[in-house]
Amino acid sequence: MREIYNELAGRLRAGVPCAVATLVAARHAAPAPIGTSLLVDADGSFLGNIGAGCHEAELIEGARAALGDGSPRTIDLALTDELLDGSFCGASLTVEIWIPDADFSVVADRIVGGEEVVQFSCGAHVVRIERKRRIVVVGATDLAAKLARHASAADFSVTVVDPRAEFATMRRHPDAQRVIVAWPDEVVPRLLTDAAAIVVVAHDAKIDLAALRCALDSDVAYIGVLGSRRSQSVRAESLRELGYGIDALARIHGPAGLDVGATFSAQIACSILAEILTVLNHRSASPLRSLQGPIHHAELEHWGTRR
Repeated sequence: MREIYNELAGRLRAGVPCAVATLVAARHAAPAPIGTSLLVDADGSFLGNIGAGCHEAELIEGARAALGDGSPRTIDLALTDELLDGSFCGASLTVEIWIPDADFSVVADRIVGGEEVVQFSCGAHVVRIERKRRIVVVGATDLAAKLARHASAADFSVTVVDPRAEFATMRRHPDAQRVIVAWPDEVVPRLLTDAAAIVVVAHDAKIDLAALRCALDSDVAYIGVLGSRRSQSVRAESLRELGYGIDALARIHGPAGLDVGATFSAQIACSILAEILTVLNHRSASPLRSLQGPIHHAELEHWGTRR
């Protein structure tokens, strides 16, 4: 979603005319988050999608019309049309088509950064876009770099922490929001005050144990740590000796990740990210085909605010 706002900011600064179709309400299903946008240029070329399927051509035409007459418009879409294979989505969407002014580039930059909640007006609606959820990764390893890449693509902000300066560089971790050279107990408690997850992948007992102590002393939702079952057992015993009980140790997902047969770092990073999403979103990680009811939980009726 945020990459569209990055493209929009560039166009606004360059004075290139464009219109935006923004999802402002979803009912019965949520094919995309509120605030997801489609960027349309004057020649009809476009970037992004809002999950409206074959109806997106209607949005593109509406955006071109808005560019022609300068007027915003609201389009309601009922994704209940039966497709050729007999399937349909069932969602009802409201999309606002609007033309941002040059000053919106500053707002777009804030959305792209993801460090704060951003609210903005489009047409008759006020849209709220939440900040990125934050993951702390302790251990500036190759796996940490892969996890940062996948998590950033999934709209997380990643901070990598490692006391080893030769490991903890932005060159090695270009997809991290920040890389900090420090021992875990120096920075991790502060970072966890507003983090959603911590993943410990240093493969160094001194670093791993210090990070886990910080995590267990916080209320972070997900604590993951790499390592074999034997290393998990040894680490758990060390934590018990430090006074952590069975309930505290049960918070640790170790070995981190879901059982998908991952064998190298990119796959392992995917399995860890999948487990993080499972925990944060309170889901089962079951195959979708085995579930009853809607695929997308619409915190199912989700609206932008009307002005």
